[in-house]
Order: sequence, then C-alpha cells, then structure tokens
Amino acid sequence: MQLPFEKIEREILVKKEAFPNPAFGIIPEERTTEEMLNFGLININKYSGPTSHQIVDYVKGILHLNKAGHSGTLDPKVTGVLLVATGRATRIVQFLLTAGKEYVCLMHLHNPASEEDIKKVVKKFIGEIEQMPPVRSAVKRQLRKRNIYYFEILEIENQDILFKIGCQAGTYVRKFVHDFGLALGTKAHMAELVRSKVASHTYENWVTLHDLKDAYTLWKEGDETELRKLIMPMEMAIDHIPKIWITDNAVDTICHGASLSIPGIAKLHSGIVKGEFVGVMSLKDELVCMGEAMMSSEEIKDNDKGLAVKNWKVFMERDTYPKFVKKC
Repeated sequence: MQLPFEKIEREILVKKEAFPNPAFGIIPEERTTEEMLNFGLININKYSGPTSHQIVDYVKGILHLNKAGHSGTLDPKVTGVLLVATGRATRIVQFLLTAGKEYVCLMHLHNPASEEDIKKVVKKFIGEIEQMPPVRSAVKRQLRKRNIYYFEILEIENQDILFKIGCQAGTYVRKFVHDFGLALGTKAHMAELVRSKVASHTYENWVTLHDLKDAYTLWKEGDETELRKLIMPMEMAIDHIPKIWITDNAVDTICHGASLSIPGIAKLHSGIVKGEFVGVMSLKDELVCMGEAMMSSEEIKDNDKGLAVKNWKVFMERDTYPKFVKKC
C-alpha cells in the first residue's frame, strides 16, 4: 500500500558538474543542537485529549521555543503522527499539509453485515469520492472530491471493522465511516482513529512528549545524544517533494529572494512537472527555499537559460554562503 509520491521513481539528472565548498554551509545532520532546534522537525505521537495546537504549545514549552507549527489538525480524541516543525522551520509545515496521510481506524456498524457485502462496498470507496465536511469543521460546508489511495480491511469481528486507509489531505475519516455505513444500508461510527503516517513519516519513529522532555533535560545537563535522536533536520519534511540542487554561487542570491534560473542549477530530480512545488537545495542538501517549478525536468535539462523556479519561501539565512564562492 503506497501513497502517490511513493509510486514515483525519481532519478537525479546532472545538469553540470559542481562540488560544494567545505568552508560554507553544513550537512543538515551535522548542525549543532541549537541549530537543530531552530531548523527542526519532530514526529510527535499525539495522545488523546489535547488539541493539536495544545500539543504544539507543549513542545514549545518543553524546548523553550518561541515558534513551532504542526502538519495538520487531529481531533482531540484522535491519536498518532503529528509532525511539529520548530523555529525557522515552522513555515515548512504548509508543504506537509498537502501530503498524503494514512490512518488506522476502528469502525463500528450499528447493524450486522456480511463480510461479502462489506468487501463489495470497500471497492466503491477507493479512488475519487465525494464528501460533505461535517458541521464542525474548519472548511466551508460544500460537497468536495477527495482521493482514497487505498482501503484495506485488517480485521472484522462481529460489527467492528478495523481498516487502514491512505487518503488525500483534507479527507474526513469520521465522515468517511458514516458514509460507508450508509452504503452498507446501516449506520456506522468511528470508535477509534490513529494517524499512522504523514508523507514518509510513520508510527515507527514517533516520540512522546515525555521522551522529548527527558531528552531536553539530559541536553541541559550536558548530554545531547537523546535529543539529537528525536529532532530531525527540517529537510526531512520534504522527502516527498522533488528537488533541484544549485551551485554555491547561486545560494545567496536565492536567499535574498531571487527566483532560480537555469544557469544556477547543478542537478535535479526527474519527473518534475511545471506548476508543482519543488525544494531548492544546496549541494550539501540544505533547504534553501521552496518554490514553484516554471519548467518540467525535461525543459530544464534541455535548455541553457530561462526561469526554472519561482521563489516562494526562503528558509536558509542570508549570508550563509557568500555572493561569490571559489571553486574547490
């Protein structure tokens, strides 16, 4: 079972030979702990009770941060993966909001149904479906289409159905369960829901607030080992997004808000589509900015000039790289 981005096999296409100057920038995993806190991503296992915003506030309190943001709201009773970006990385969460998500749900049918009928209805709920957002929602109540990438029944016991669903961002699983019950000729409600995946981040590497608190305390006592295990570089938030790598000489210009032209490109992913978001990276794999592709991979590869990426949000601090960098 795969989300859409996992089905895409990307190659790295070399535009021109370029090497990073070791005097400037840093490999993300080698940032200091203080820098990681300012450019970090944490996979929190949200527990039942607090809102997603409250969890973010707890993280800010534990790590003594002024800024943090999350990857998409979970209802208070829903548990599971909640990606929290810290410091200057906070703005990266908007690029996670559109990533596919996976949930494990326990659905209770109000009346019995045969396994055969259940499996027939499952087929109707894979692909594009129409959903009316619930009364209490953050969006306008109007019929809208959402994609269900996969829907797998894990277990059926009496009137309880345990299933796994991979879906487009903005899919209301509670409403999905309600509609599924109606299609079976009965009513159904969501008994329990766990978000098991956001983009490439899963339950396998989530951490609790207690883990985070303990690790932060150890760091303050002089041992940074555990805290560095829990905080990922912000670049891991865009694992699912295609990338373009630029030369050292192009970095500072981009940091000052310029868009990216083809001469500044060293290499790029295949399969980039015009109009989609791309990550513009340094040769050390640091995120410089997020932008909109103005050309496809093929157009960039086949041309020597032209606007390749429109700069949307800059993440790297200015003057990290000088305006002119000598070749190594």
